[in-house]
Amino acid sequence: MGDIVRVGVIVTFLRMDAAPAERAPALPPDYTVVQASQCSVSFYRYLYNTVGNDYVWWLRRTVSDQQLGRLLRDNRISIHVLYRNGEPAGFYELDAGQFPAINLSYFGLMPHTIGGGVGLAFLRHAVDTVWRAGARAMTVNTCTADHPRALPTYKRAGFRVVRDIAEVWDIPRSLGLPIPDRLILR
Repeated sequence: MGDIVRVGVIVTFLRMDAAPAERAPALPPDYTVVQASQCSVSFYRYLYNTVGNDYVWWLRRTVSDQQLGRLLRDNRISIHVLYRNGEPAGFYELDAGQFPAINLSYFGLMPHTIGGGVGLAFLRHAVDTVWRAGARAMTVNTCTADHPRALPTYKRAGFRVVRDIAEVWDIPRSLGLPIPDRLILR
């Protein structure tokens, strides 16, 4: 057990079955979203590790570069990067592997962007992208390790909670992630 940290979380699964009726808030003019049509492994790791560092995003850190490269080349996966004045400010990943349902696999902001008021507008960009693709459902999950505003923001964007599940994660200490004490199982 010395090589792992046992973490307990509640995972909340959410779903949306129709596009939101209300108009999406606009991103501020100095922000733009670009789909990374050929996202490199190193750039993806930069995005994933930076956005997820404080929220125990660990699974993709355990995947080899070769496996991650295969995933990024899968045409059912798309990576969308939020930029502010040319600098990455966040990203989201869509997985259309179960189309006509599309899963929002990852969504988040860079630490320097959090609190700037763009979270809901960026999330609605993801939501609107999914519905423009002809989806009939959109899914996402969040957990108690995520930012405390994650779940309320998903609900504000139009998702409804489907279920909650308690999970225990065995996270390798070698990943060097900062894990909040409140999550560590003793």
